[in-house]
Amino acid sequence: MPASTEHSQILDSLLQAPGHRRSFLQAGLTALGGMAAAGYAASPAQAATQPKVATQARIVIAGAGAAGLAAAARLSAALDGARITLIDARAEHYYQPGFTLVGAGIKPAGYVVSRTADYVPAGVQLVTEHVAEFDVEGNQVVTDSGTRHPYDFLIVATGLQLEYSEIEGMDIRLIGQNGMGSIYAGPQAAEATWRAMSAFADQGGRGVFLRPATEMKCAGAPLKYTFLTEDYLTRRGTRGKSKVIYNSNNKVLFSVPIVSEKVRMLYQERGIAVNYDRVLRAIDPGKRVATFATPDGTEEQPYDFIHIIPPMRAPAVVRNSPLPWPADKNKAWAAEGWMEVDKGTLRHVRYPNVFGLGDIAGVPKGKTAASVKWQVPVAVDHLVAQIAGRSSSTLYTGYTSCPLITRLGQAMLVEFDYQNNLTPSFPGVIAPLEELWVSWVMKTMALKPTYISMLRGVA
Repeated sequence: MPASTEHSQILDSLLQAPGHRRSFLQAGLTALGGMAAAGYAASPAQAATQPKVATQARIVIAGAGAAGLAAAARLSAALDGARITLIDARAEHYYQPGFTLVGAGIKPAGYVVSRTADYVPAGVQLVTEHVAEFDVEGNQVVTDSGTRHPYDFLIVATGLQLEYSEIEGMDIRLIGQNGMGSIYAGPQAAEATWRAMSAFADQGGRGVFLRPATEMKCAGAPLKYTFLTEDYLTRRGTRGKSKVIYNSNNKVLFSVPIVSEKVRMLYQERGIAVNYDRVLRAIDPGKRVATFATPDGTEEQPYDFIHIIPPMRAPAVVRNSPLPWPADKNKAWAAEGWMEVDKGTLRHVRYPNVFGLGDIAGVPKGKTAASVKWQVPVAVDHLVAQIAGRSSSTLYTGYTSCPLITRLGQAMLVEFDYQNNLTPSFPGVIAPLEELWVSWVMKTMALKPTYISMLRGVA
């Protein structure tokens, strides 16, 4: 059955079920209206009607992903006369929160692709090159052409690097073949993953899922893709002859204890087996065997379908600069190259004219698009305040959002902070640990318009 037909049938059944119409009209419209107006929760330091700050400051932004574009938009709106340079070689912009939707057959690959240039504010110079060096002592960024871009302030928003090569036998060109999937490798890989997963759901068998032992973007993605695959197996009548196995890299399923326990309960309820302390080290695509490191050695797991999420770390240009955390302060973050920034202000600890935003920031939480929405206004407010000769008291408290899909048509809107406190945006409307239709609607319909508003600096 085509995915579009499945989704239409699910939509019809949910709207016709007792109680769902009322909850959709009340909770759905209220929440969707709030999402469109505020984008997730109301973030700190929202752009207010204030006069622009006059300045001749040179500001370089390395990276034109979500954080870089949002920062460029807000700085452009707040400053008059600043020379803002945005550096990124990639012409395409990816709406990465949509990769899971593509990988689940809910959206086409084109849904997540647009043009970077379409979001660059007027007056901001876009340099379509790679950053080759951060000369933070000389206050310059060097691009791969050898051009030097001097700055008074630097925002590093380079994102992270996917390390598929650290998995022996892995070849991203094989994604979509022999039961191998991986939504992280890009829009086409996500679409190829859907084809492989759908074929698996038709036949049933042994599905293997995992997450890496490194920090990663959207830590809920491994969990939700496991849920989605299990739901497809159930809907297509092959669940009874299938086994679904999730391999956690440590002893929990999620970093927030109450969320981890909720997922554990749902996995148990749906017959999803869990292995703890399993880290993927190698794969044999021909034999369909994955090798995991365990506390007792190695373990081979055969599969009919496997969803691979690679190790992740900072891009080499950041790792090879003075910007990462030193090993004596945080060994794990130093090894992966995350930037040493103050977790509240996102300002670099040793270089006060440098800020790190988005995935590259070495903070305890925050590698999601929703986090970017909260981080950017804080960093921009501190930067503008310094130019204006004032101080800023705004702080990023670690807000992170994960619309955790648990089945087609339902999701949990999980939001939390540095302290693992749940921070619901719509208390009384959306319970954060309940599987709700309205949370599904947010993920599949409302978040992308909010995301685009964020890129333009107006969310």
